[in-house]
Amino acid sequence: MKRIQQLSRQLINQIAAGEVIERPASVVKELVENSIDAGATKIEIEVSKDCLSIRVSDNGSGIHPDDIELAFSKHATSKIANSEDLFDIHTMGFRGEALASIISIAKVICTTRTKDFETGTRVECEESNVKSTPCGCAVGTTMEINDLFYNTPVRQKFLKSEKVEVSYIAEILQSIAIANPDVSIALIYDGKTPVKTSGSGDLLCVLTEIYSNSIASELKKINKADELSHLYITGFCSTPEFTRSTKKSIYTFVNNRVVKCPLILRAIDTAYKNMLPSGKYPFVCLNLELPACDVDVNVHPTKREVRYKNPNQIFNFVYSAILGALSVVATPAAPSHSENNVLPFGNYSSFRSEESSELKSDDNTDDDTVYVSQESFDKIKEKQYTYAQKPQYQIPSYEMKIKQMDLDIQSSAVVEETFNIIGQYRNTYILFEENGELKIVDQHIADERYIFEKLQENLKTENIASQLLLISDVLPLESQDVELIMEYSEKLQKFGYKIEKVSDTEVIFKKIPQVIAHVKVNDILADILENLHGDLNNLEEKMLVTMSCKAAVKAGAELNLWQMEELIKKWKTTKMPYTCPHGRPILHTFSEKEIAAFFHRNV
Repeated sequence: MKRIQQLSRQLINQIAAGEVIERPASVVKELVENSIDAGATKIEIEVSKDCLSIRVSDNGSGIHPDDIELAFSKHATSKIANSEDLFDIHTMGFRGEALASIISIAKVICTTRTKDFETGTRVECEESNVKSTPCGCAVGTTMEINDLFYNTPVRQKFLKSEKVEVSYIAEILQSIAIANPDVSIALIYDGKTPVKTSGSGDLLCVLTEIYSNSIASELKKINKADELSHLYITGFCSTPEFTRSTKKSIYTFVNNRVVKCPLILRAIDTAYKNMLPSGKYPFVCLNLELPACDVDVNVHPTKREVRYKNPNQIFNFVYSAILGALSVVATPAAPSHSENNVLPFGNYSSFRSEESSELKSDDNTDDDTVYVSQESFDKIKEKQYTYAQKPQYQIPSYEMKIKQMDLDIQSSAVVEETFNIIGQYRNTYILFEENGELKIVDQHIADERYIFEKLQENLKTENIASQLLLISDVLPLESQDVELIMEYSEKLQKFGYKIEKVSDTEVIFKKIPQVIAHVKVNDILADILENLHGDLNNLEEKMLVTMSCKAAVKAGAELNLWQMEELIKKWKTTKMPYTCPHGRPILHTFSEKEIAAFFHRNV
């Protein structure tokens, strides 16, 4: 082994630069963050075609001439002074590594002036050597980076194509612009400006400048505060109908710092669970503000990672903020029908079931049909739920649990909703008019969302209501499946199932959930086994999704006008009316302007 020797300052800086400066985008990030720390309101970034020459100019406070050479030294900074300051970081930079790292792998010219001086200072840096001379310039700082990685050819060799590298730069600048909407940022590349923001201070305005004006209608505002813990979160998140194919459109900031935070990403994923199709992601930009002493940004030289003093609190805060933004508080309308006849609330299993045409009309307790009691009748009248036509069917008893849930609507006021049912298309889609727009709803997935949320709500306080089966087939199974069902029999009872073992290869149902009593037990058993063989961490969710899918009105079921109206009203009471639990979109809207434009009409 060779003898130990001290490395040169230049080599030390080149090694350290590898942690901070990975590619041209890293240079842009560090310099733009320095400009923001200097109070700049306008920053212009110009990049050469090969991305190896970069010019960043700002109108910030500039660097004092006596400090300019020191600014390029390792671990020299104006942003912290002692160890206590590490726990009270309010700036983007604080390590004093960026400039020292950049001048070790590039040729740098810095021109800067503060408002207190009539002349500025020009500094030339090469091979970590710094020379300064007086010059004339405007207040602010201009950094010119030339021949990036000229003395580290291996790093330059591993850079990707010019288009890919400039896309990395654009992504970084977009994130910084969103985090700082009051700062005007412009990227100039090959005579074009792929990123340009006005610095208006309006986050939504910045988003439309980066993306397009149409994105504004797809976003919900996030605004939540916990005054006791000094936690604040602001931003926007997309409705589940507006999705992306990658996570690139999820922007997360902590105290306006661009971060990659697995905790926040997990909270976002959890909030959107059962609302997005597989492989689709939301558009989210949120800024979490919390006391500097409650977050550690001194984890990595790039400052993209953070640690929290109370991670569970942060997770719950972000999760509830997203969920709150997506939730829609809606209450059923008071229909304008006569009070002569009253119908019970329900999902629509009876409409799709073959039994609906054969239901008996007598009130026999042994029968599978029931009537609404006088007490329920009075309750409905009090809530002004009246209907014009007399029902041509009776509601099966296994649906009564959800009917009763409807009677206990958690609303203190009735909000009048004005929508007009137009009809049904191919016995699958319900068309209605509301607020001058034509809306189309998939009847199955709208009903599925309603039932899923009702079952979720019911499960919080009690088990899912079940129905006793007096006669049931003995079902053959593999011995390992029988043991699996027996192992989870107690948990299955919570969902309304009671399954007994007949032999090592046979089971029998004693009880099944009321909402799916019309489904064949063979199909129910197949669904249970599929869920038990899957991810058991999400067993409860999967069981409810399966149940609500089976219970919901099917595509192809013909509904009358009242049934369509009831389905729409119930769907409008859901907290997440955008997608079904599988993530499929429920609603599509055509504006009057859009329809008129198609027919070349003026609105």
